[in-house]
Amino acid sequence: MAKGLVVAICLLLDSFMSVFQKSKHCLDFCRGVEKALITNLETFLLELGKGFAFVGRQYRISIGGRHLYVDLVFYHRILKCFVLIDLKRGEIQHEDIGQMNLYLNYFKAEENTEGDNEPIGIVLGSSKNKLMMEYALRGITNQLFAARYQLYLPKREELQAQLDRILEAEQK
Repeated sequence: MAKGLVVAICLLLDSFMSVFQKSKHCLDFCRGVEKALITNLETFLLELGKGFAFVGRQYRISIGGRHLYVDLVFYHRILKCFVLIDLKRGEIQHEDIGQMNLYLNYFKAEENTEGDNEPIGIVLGSSKNKLMMEYALRGITNQLFAARYQLYLPKREELQAQLDRILEAEQK
């Protein structure tokens, strides 16, 4: 179920990302994307689907006297879990996976309340090295996904084929 949710979120974020990648006036890419999502929050949440609630942007967590910031935090009322999104301008690095894993562990221990399911983390960047991500994600028990955004939306046929592959894999 989480993988399908991640695919849906990433496809929606793709359309927002493509606008900012093409903009020469956006000095801070990730902050620009965050700002656009917040400005269009109602539309974005409606497109994400039933059950999403916005929790925060640059959500501050404090660990060992240090302050860290999660780019975007949502709560899914139906799945009863937090969804954390970390936006990266370039290629997703192995450090980004470790950082998101830290966020997920913090949310499990400090933010979740009784009845909440484990949080879902999505690291979204312009590209990812498949082998690097395989090693970075191996052994992590949290629901953590590394996804890339595109500068264009795929053709309808490509999108349908990708969704069919994901649904087949989930049924196995």
